[in-house]
Amino acid sequence: MSRFANPPMHAGAQPPVRSDTRKNQRKSKNFSASVLSGLALATILATPVFAAAAPSAPSGADTGSDTSAGTSTSTNAQDLITKGRYVAAAADCAACHTVPGSASFAGGYAFQLPIGTLYSSNITPDKTNGIGNWTEAQFVRAIREGVRPDGAALYPAMPFPSYARMTDEDLHALYAYFMHGVQPVAQAVRPNGIPWPLSMRFPLTVWRWVFAPSPDAARKSAERSFPTPELARGAYLVEGPGHCGACHTKRGLAMQETALTAQDGPQYLAGGAAVDGWTPPSLRGDPRTGLGAWSVADLTAFLRTGRNMRGSAFGNMDTAVHHGTQYLTDDDLTAMARYLKALPAANGAEQNWQTDPAATRALRAGGKLTKGQRLYLDNCAACHRSTGAGYAPAFPPLAGNPVVMNAAPDSLIHIVLTGATLHGTQAAPSAFTMPGFGKRLSDAQVAAVVTFIRHAWGNDASAVSDVDVAHLRKRLTPSTMQSAPPTPIDPAPAQPGSAPRAPEQDVSQDTSKPATGPVPTGHLPPEDALHSAPQPAMKAN
Repeated sequence: MSRFANPPMHAGAQPPVRSDTRKNQRKSKNFSASVLSGLALATILATPVFAAAAPSAPSGADTGSDTSAGTSTSTNAQDLITKGRYVAAAADCAACHTVPGSASFAGGYAFQLPIGTLYSSNITPDKTNGIGNWTEAQFVRAIREGVRPDGAALYPAMPFPSYARMTDEDLHALYAYFMHGVQPVAQAVRPNGIPWPLSMRFPLTVWRWVFAPSPDAARKSAERSFPTPELARGAYLVEGPGHCGACHTKRGLAMQETALTAQDGPQYLAGGAAVDGWTPPSLRGDPRTGLGAWSVADLTAFLRTGRNMRGSAFGNMDTAVHHGTQYLTDDDLTAMARYLKALPAANGAEQNWQTDPAATRALRAGGKLTKGQRLYLDNCAACHRSTGAGYAPAFPPLAGNPVVMNAAPDSLIHIVLTGATLHGTQAAPSAFTMPGFGKRLSDAQVAAVVTFIRHAWGNDASAVSDVDVAHLRKRLTPSTMQSAPPTPIDPAPAQPGSAPRAPEQDVSQDTSKPATGPVPTGHLPPEDALHSAPQPAMKAN
């Protein structure tokens, strides 16, 4: 998941490192079952619902005829818009407010919820269909508190509990960008397909009072003490605009995030519930199912390009990299990586992954193979090899992959059924598409090959049944398979001094080698000699 140099930071003011901090106090109350069913299920994750209006003129600006003053004012305004574009990338605004093939930020992305369908709003500065009439105060309140200008509550699909932590400077720049750096689009968004009484918004106000932090409490939490400014910056980006916890943290009975920051305990970023058939894995230090085996260099490469020697982004994480993290500076990506690496494992009893060559020997020997082994040889081995090591970073390893070993097999089943595209980025322009096998493999066959992958090479994860596959297959619809377009949406310009450089190397881990480590050869034939002729099943776009 998905997801360098020493340039200046442009996504807002550096959160100060303070010692006089206290934990964010969040309330905990019980709702009646009727209220819970109405509003809890409406909070399936998404990304932002923004707003905008014209920024104030820079203080002290001379509106007279002085050419140099006018140029300076114009430059300052453009710098603010540029900064706002960077903040929008850090907050991943485009992913949820742009439909593939449509105008940027014009809305219409469908979120399939148990209570109906929610469509993202038009956040262009169009005055009729968008947010062109919003003031800056209304804009800030919507982002930090989830309240529309008319006083109605926004669905918590917009992650305002995370955005509440954003600085005034970042929000001011974001406001300027959406009002003056985004083209207005006169496109009406479809009405939400949520039937009455579940469509009533007043329960969402109660939800916000109970589960969302106040802006003051959120900012105090963001300004808490950290060992270094770099960790403070990383925490701000991950916990705030990046809203990583919206997907990677478990939800409670009312679908609230059980932890909003690392202060709130080990549930934060310990893995979330399935979204559109993808199960977000742990971003903590768990050695098998989290990022314990990943280095800082691995993480920065993943966030910049969507790929590294240990895995590739797919599904919603590919979208997050494509629209968001690829545009962040190397310093910001490294800060995020160091913060994530500072999070201890959620499951202290989880053992390190150790390679087991038994599956490789069976595949190479041929003879009497199990159904899963045969299906793997026929459909997967050309790209992912008999060792499960893949050809990273193009074709990711399956051996020792946290997604493969996740307790929930949804993501692996999903990608076998429908395939996935790893879109190109600025630093890694090649795109790779894994074909889907759902049309030619039965539920039983998919279950057999997925079970083999989860058992092989030391992965030792639980088996998958044909019932599991059938259940997920029924849930996959065109709207749940929306993906990022093949080209970036309104990319943020390169920041001064942000030319990519080789990521910092972690001497404790050599990421130039496959994540599976050396595979004992003994009397085995050369690596994948049985599969050297066929071309990889994946294709470059």
